[in-house]
Amino acid sequence: MEFDYVGVIIGRDLRYENGRVITDSKARARSDQSLRGIGKRNEPNLADRIIRNTYKTLLTRGQKGCYIYCEDKALYDYLAGRIPKVITEGRDQILQGEAGLQKAWTTI
Repeated sequence: MEFDYVGVIIGRDLRYENGRVITDSKARARSDQSLRGIGKRNEPNLADRIIRNTYKTLLTRGQKGCYIYCEDKALYDYLAGRIPKVITEGRDQILQGEAGLQKAWTTI
């Protein structure tokens, strides 16, 4: 499903520390069922892949742009430095279509 614009809130499960974007499956929202039963599997990187893929999918749904809010200030600063900015009505917003976001996301 595609939309003209999307808004994505990046929670505490994805953050920027020590020069790297890291995931924390224990920081997911309690209502999130995407990682249910993951501890029973013997795949240590599966939770990381699911979290990253979830955000990648959400962030690339906007045909014309994407508004991003990060709970982690360091992650916001990191993404803001990688995604081209557009000035809209006097406000500095990260607003870029799928191509720019896809390019930035592949470097994460």
